[in-house]
Amino acid sequence: KEPEVTIVEKMKDLTAEEGEDAVFECKLSRETTEESQWFLGDLRLQSNELTEIRAQGNVHSLVLRKVTPEDSGAVSFQVGQQKASA
Repeated sequence: KEPEVTIVEKMKDLTAEEGEDAVFECKLSRETTEESQWFLGDLRLQSNELTEIRAQGNVHSLVLRKVTPEDSGAVSFQVGQQKASA
């Protein structure tokens, strides 16, 4: 049985000006096929024209494009039982 995936590098809090892109990254202990999820507050995020969710190797990233004041709040990432917030 593979060891549980852990978050080895948590995302950093960031401030973005209105109209800029905000990029959040989480580094995991290894690549995983486990489903990962990103949230803004309680809202589960999905890729669309303003939100890009990527996984490259063991690095998972979230890009919020052209942020507005409504995008402010806690961003969290979850994989398995692990969770990180910024």
